[in-house]
Amino acid sequence: MKINKQFFAQLRDASKKLFGKGGAAAATMQQAMADAQAAQARGMHDINPPPRGASAKAAPQAAEAPQRQPQTPQQMAQEFMARLGMPQGTGQKGFDLPAFDLNSLDLPGMRKRRPAAPPPELAPGAQFVGGSFRNHAGGRDYKLYIPSSFHGQAMPLLVMLHGCTQNPDDFANGTRMNAVAEEKQCFVVYPAQAKSANNSRCWNWFNALDQQRGQGEPSIIAGIAQQVIDKYPVDRRQVYVAGLSAGGAMAVIVGALYPELFAAVGVHSGLPFASAQDLPSALAAMKGGASASRKAPAGGVPIIVFHGDRDTTVNPRNGEEVMAQGLRSQEHGAAAAASIDSGSVPNGHRYTRTTHRHPDGSPLGEHWVIHGAGHAWSGGSDSGSYTDARGPDASREMMRFFETVGP
Repeated sequence: MKINKQFFAQLRDASKKLFGKGGAAAATMQQAMADAQAAQARGMHDINPPPRGASAKAAPQAAEAPQRQPQTPQQMAQEFMARLGMPQGTGQKGFDLPAFDLNSLDLPGMRKRRPAAPPPELAPGAQFVGGSFRNHAGGRDYKLYIPSSFHGQAMPLLVMLHGCTQNPDDFANGTRMNAVAEEKQCFVVYPAQAKSANNSRCWNWFNALDQQRGQGEPSIIAGIAQQVIDKYPVDRRQVYVAGLSAGGAMAVIVGALYPELFAAVGVHSGLPFASAQDLPSALAAMKGGASASRKAPAGGVPIIVFHGDRDTTVNPRNGEEVMAQGLRSQEHGAAAAASIDSGSVPNGHRYTRTTHRHPDGSPLGEHWVIHGAGHAWSGGSDSGSYTDARGPDASREMMRFFETVGP
């Protein structure tokens, strides 16, 4: 059968652009394409190689099975692209890089999602209730934690944005933020990304539309916060937003676009504001670190950043730039004062914390580098995904930081 060399060449070139030359993912993709061509030339009917140690002779029962018809090069490419998460029907003319779902690919350092998380255990008298919000940009469900100590009094509100493949229950279990909120007497709302918006339930931080005030997902997340504020006696001076990975990148965007709503931002393993406009630039930012030249809107709010220095999914340089970008957005002419301290968790990770303050001592930001940690919520519970129990406890430290910027 004749091989459509031009089509395979286009796929190969596209994969180079997608992953960057020399990347492990690029090498895997290139090798798969090479194997596919070689298999087609040999008359094989499957782009997957046989298992190791498989006999050249088919088992008797297998010999009786109907023989699969040879695939055309286009069918082989469709099957290959389907394994990469591309939509069915994508063909030679429809091969469009931004059509890839960012985190449907098996990126280095990513762990597979755990089975569906059970609802978090609640303190006696506490509630974890569902809700939904819709505006011109679309709608999202959410879950709201109401601590047992709530009896009508005003309380702070924290918006928690989960990472890819996660959901509110999983994120609440893993971060244990509900337990912290129970102690601190705080509402916590967990917006849920819809599978229809992103196949891997990632917040779309890399889309230009989702980086604008009054548009896309930032408007929905801000709308969820406002809906909770309108329904419950939230202390308007103590509303915060935090997130992990894609949720951390979106927390940066939401906090920058709505500084009148959010008093501070927490970012774990995230990326700077508007650090990508499409899939190729997103993968480049995740792999190598976002450009230091990007600017967030002026008038930013205090920010606390956590990042493991062994993170192979989101380069730790992104944590540095999130912090630098946040400081630039808060500059008012006077230089910030910085102090550095280090420590370690018993039988856990070492860390270095850099604290930035205004000349009057008020907080600007904290940057925690967790030595030896990967792409996981620091101090989290094994009952959720993407967690590292060896600490430090990011949930408690975030809440402590938020209290320092409160009234």
